[in-house]
Amino acid sequence: MRLQKILAAAGLGSRRQCEELIETGRVEVDRQLVTELGAKADPETQEVRVDGVKLPKTRLVYFMVNKPPGIISTSNDPSGRPRVIDLVPYDGRVFTVGRLDKSSEGLILVTNDGDLADRLTHPRYGVDKTYKVEVAGTLERKDLAPLLKGIHLAEGMARAVAAKVVRQYKHSTLLEIVLSEGRNREVRRILARIGHKVERLQRIAIGPLRLGELPLGQSRPLERDELKALKQASRGSTGKTKPKVRRGPKKPVKAMPPQPPARTVIGGDTSGTAARKAAAGKPRPNKPGRPAGKTGLQKTGRPVGKGSPHKSGRPVGKAGAAKKFRPAGKAGRPQRG
Repeated sequence: MRLQKILAAAGLGSRRQCEELIETGRVEVDRQLVTELGAKADPETQEVRVDGVKLPKTRLVYFMVNKPPGIISTSNDPSGRPRVIDLVPYDGRVFTVGRLDKSSEGLILVTNDGDLADRLTHPRYGVDKTYKVEVAGTLERKDLAPLLKGIHLAEGMARAVAAKVVRQYKHSTLLEIVLSEGRNREVRRILARIGHKVERLQRIAIGPLRLGELPLGQSRPLERDELKALKQASRGSTGKTKPKVRRGPKKPVKAMPPQPPARTVIGGDTSGTAARKAAAGKPRPNKPGRPAGKTGLQKTGRPVGKGSPHKSGRPVGKAGAAKKFRPAGKAGRPQRG
């Protein structure tokens, strides 16, 4: 626990005043001077002294209060208005866990355990708060859909975990809304966004802890099982474990035989046919009647006609000049060598 929290819980002043005690070198932990604000200590196992005087061990206390309307949740009020902590029979320093505005009523916790208070109020732990809200006008189930989808507020998106219609009256509707965050006047603001004014707001539960039959304006210490359930909820766990499912032995996975790498024929057949033939190394068979060798020769047994070069290389006819002769002159005759 942070050192300034320990000092504040012992009744030495506000947290800011306790920080000044640390900065001015008046606080010791196990006879070692501490001047850093981030320092931590365990009041159960370590000795904390202020101005050389040993700090008495603080007993952690937990109370639930049924706050009536007109009572403020803040601990310090210069105007001297009635406070929630005044309803608790404890002389030491305590504070409320979260807040209810002056017009609201219902369940609120009072403690001197700062770690638990932080876990119950910070959104990352997801501890639900349940409210009964009476609003002006008539609402149907479909009208609550925007609350579940999300309402844009100045701080960001506000979304209800659950919302339902409990009862409909002639001119109003009773709702039950569950939130996991604690923004300032969040319930009133999100309902105002959908066009309904809150006439009465009562918090009936914090996580597993319910208000029950506690009279308005009264308080009582938490029972041991209530505190245990509350701490479990603040850790993000309900304490229940899922049953293990028995599974049979895993079947061995057959390994696939290695495949030869695919060969790509540049500028050739993309379907892979030419690649497979090249890999097989099979020569392409000749057509019947055509001898193996250079292409472009006449088939066997066919007479050589005009315009076709003879195998011997001599020109046959007028247009059959071989490539080795010079080009024709003006009369079209081939020049002699």
